[in-house]
Amino acid sequence: MDELELLVDLHSDGARQGPGGEHETRLAIELAGLKSKNGLKVADIGCGSGASAMVLAKELDAQVIAVDLFQAFLSKLEASASQHGFSGRVTTLEASMDKLPFEAASLDVIWSEGAIYNMGFENGVTAWRRFLKPGGVLAVSELTWFTRSRPDELDAHWGKEYPEVDTAAAKLAVLEKSGYRILGYFPLPEHCWMDNYYRPTAKRIPAFLDEHDHSDAAQAIADMEQAEVALYQKYRAYVGYGFYIACRTEDP
Repeated sequence: MDELELLVDLHSDGARQGPGGEHETRLAIELAGLKSKNGLKVADIGCGSGASAMVLAKELDAQVIAVDLFQAFLSKLEASASQHGFSGRVTTLEASMDKLPFEAASLDVIWSEGAIYNMGFENGVTAWRRFLKPGGVLAVSELTWFTRSRPDELDAHWGKEYPEVDTAAAKLAVLEKSGYRILGYFPLPEHCWMDNYYRPTAKRIPAFLDEHDHSDAAQAIADMEQAEVALYQKYRAYVGYGFYIACRTEDP
C-alpha cells in the first residue's frame, strides 16, 4: 500500500475522518436557517464515513448526496444509513471534489466538514458556487488561525503543510469576494479534536500496525498521526477549525 491507501485504511473504521461533532453540525444547520426548509437537495462533499451526512439526514427534510473519493468510506456510510433507516434519504457518490457532476444551480446546500483543504479554501468555495441555487447555503469547516500572531514552530509547520491557513477574518473576506453573504461563523471546540477524532484514531493505531506487520510505511503513518496530536495539544490556543456558513448571492 502507498501512503494514501494506508491513511484510508487507518481511518476507514473511524466515525470521523477529521475534527467535528454532532452538536456543531446542528449549530451550523441552525445558523444556516435550514430547519424550516422543505425538500432540500444537499451535497456533503468529502463526507468520509458519513458523520455529518447522517446528522443532515436526521435534522433536515432533505435528500443528502454524500460525495467522497474513496469507496471504503462510502460503504461504511451506506451500511450506517441502512441500519438507521435513512437509505432512502442518503445516497452516495464516488467522485473527486474538483470534478463534481452536478448541474449548475441544482443544489440547495453544499456541506463540507474538514475536507475543503484538499482543493484549497478559495478554490473550493469559488468552484462550488456555481452548483448552488441563488440563496443556496455553503457550510464548510476549515483550518483557521485563532490569533493574529503565533509561535514560529507552528507558523513554520502549517506554512509548509497548508499555506492557505489564515484568520477567520481573512476567510470571511474570501467568501464575500467569491460571491457569498456571511450567515455565521464559530470555532470548533477542543472536544471535536481530542474526543471525537484524535483519541479514537489513537486507539486504532496498534491494530493498524499489526495488520501491516509494523512496516516502515505503516509506522511512518502512525508517527505522523502522533506528531499531529502533539502539535495540536501544544498549540490549540492558536489554531483549529472554524465553521463558516454563507449563502450564494444573486449575480449582478
